[in-house]
Amino acid sequence: MKCQSGPYSLSPLSASSQRLLRSPHKATRKISRIPFKVLDAPELQDDFYLNLVDWSVQNVLSVGLGSCVYLWSACTSQVTRLCDLSSDANVVTSVSWSERGNLVAVGTHNGYVTVWDVTVNKQVNKLMGHSARVGALAWNGDVLSSGSRDRMILQRDTRTPPNVTERRLIGHRQEVCGLKWSPDNQYLASGGNDNRLYVWNMQSLSPVQTYTDHLAAVKAIAWSPHHHGLLASGGGTADRCIRFWNTLTGQPMQCVDTGRVKFILTVLRGFCYRWKFFAALNSLVRLLKVWICSVKFPGLRTASSESIVEFRSEFSLKVQKFFSPNLPPVR
Repeated sequence: MKCQSGPYSLSPLSASSQRLLRSPHKATRKISRIPFKVLDAPELQDDFYLNLVDWSVQNVLSVGLGSCVYLWSACTSQVTRLCDLSSDANVVTSVSWSERGNLVAVGTHNGYVTVWDVTVNKQVNKLMGHSARVGALAWNGDVLSSGSRDRMILQRDTRTPPNVTERRLIGHRQEVCGLKWSPDNQYLASGGNDNRLYVWNMQSLSPVQTYTDHLAAVKAIAWSPHHHGLLASGGGTADRCIRFWNTLTGQPMQCVDTGRVKFILTVLRGFCYRWKFFAALNSLVRLLKVWICSVKFPGLRTASSESIVEFRSEFSLKVQKFFSPNLPPVR
């Protein structure tokens, strides 16, 4: 049967819409609950406010375990120890890869941040300035932003000497536990244990936007790479909501109550970079609920475009295939 189109068509649908409706129905994706890789993770801190796992564009996983940072290559399965802070009686509280995947920043309990070149396993910078643990890190080119329990956000150029004056962003009333730069590197979103979400620009030392709708700590933050100015955030146990914001107008757009889910949304970053969410918001919401409700412990991190790594309280890291390009979309 041919599509009815043209000025005399009796169909209210366009030709493209008719073709879409007649296209073959794609099979529903079935996601295995069995991980394809399990990594031992002794001394993994079970702390919601810390960011101890990050995956680089080079397909290397960095993990903070106690006073050490380990690197696991997904390509070769090789494990190497990057650094050990035990001589300083220190503990790793956050890790974050640079955009090119050659540098990894390590936040510590004592308040300083070290930057390591993984190609030579050498520390290339040590950034002071915080008076408490650093639980959140975010890169913007060569500029590193760090959020701390001292309630401050510091921005430093890692190419400059450590004694160069940093840029200080003061606004949060409690620990800063989430940081994320926008895809155009013009805006920084920060979340804190004060239940607030702030948006900062490159010119001002005060937040240009403030969102106070969350009822718990805002740790998970994600910018859409497909829709300019679209920001998503997730709250902690007392909130359990995914909220979408239009930062161009400063208005809230959508709120999704995840129900019984606990410690949500560190996984959200992976979804926003893989899917054009909000263009198909309902499908994404079902996808998030199906996946997150099957997880009983905090701490999801996106891996490559195909995998998700989940760290559990029994000191193990479980990597699961999720975004395989050969699989049909979730319905």
